[in-house]
Amino acid sequence: MLCKRYLISGQVQGVFYRSSAQHQANLHGLRGWVRNLRDGRVELLACGDETDLIEMEKWLQIGPEDAKVSNIEPIEETPETIPDTFEVRPTSSL
Repeated sequence: MLCKRYLISGQVQGVFYRSSAQHQANLHGLRGWVRNLRDGRVELLACGDETDLIEMEKWLQIGPEDAKVSNIEPIEETPETIPDTFEVRPTSSL
């Protein structure tokens, strides 16, 4: 199982980005989480097959209808724990 963490910038808070990302992750059978950051970005960890991660990354670049994504920073990740599902987490203090 591969994992990638993404930092998504732009108009990505207050536009249902997290819940839409959760829906997309579930469609692709991915595990992980998504949360808002206090600096206005969204952080997402996705784990699954490479093909599904590629499809998720394509969606992240567009996001939901009202989002305006300006940048995505993918980071290779080896998390200590991976949730059994894909969850929306509370805003991070980072």
